[in-house]
Amino acid sequence: MAFIPAKNKNHSRRTLMSDMNVTPMIDVMLVLLVIFMVTAPLLTVGVKVNLPSVNAPNVTSNETPIVIHVNGEGRIFIGEIEVDAATLPAKLKAITNENTADAKIFVRGDKSLPYGIIMETMGNISSSGFKNVVLVTELPKKQGSNASKKK
Repeated sequence: MAFIPAKNKNHSRRTLMSDMNVTPMIDVMLVLLVIFMVTAPLLTVGVKVNLPSVNAPNVTSNETPIVIHVNGEGRIFIGEIEVDAATLPAKLKAITNENTADAKIFVRGDKSLPYGIIMETMGNISSSGFKNVVLVTELPKKQGSNASKKK
């Protein structure tokens, strides 16, 4: 706090300035904003998969699932690590510590792939003992409400 001399020169009393200096707080907030802006894009999934869109209810769960990506070229990834289709069940069992009954697995398949490739991957996972295998899709984009109304 700083003392400000009184305006009247006859008084030698000083008054106390009680304003808060917010400049350091603004500096900290701007630094945090920059940090969040830089890290936010890194939180998205690393493998580019063009998901199909369907009208279906959302699946909610408290556990974090294992995410399998099948990209447009048919390559399979666990997270961001590419794996061979033949070794996929063994790697999933190693990740889940052989707990195949409780593990949740989400399969994100590119919509440009033939149906058989996605189903072959899901069948490979299911046949190795995993029971909770789910396909991930996007919700369809909503059309403008004015476009659907006719006069």
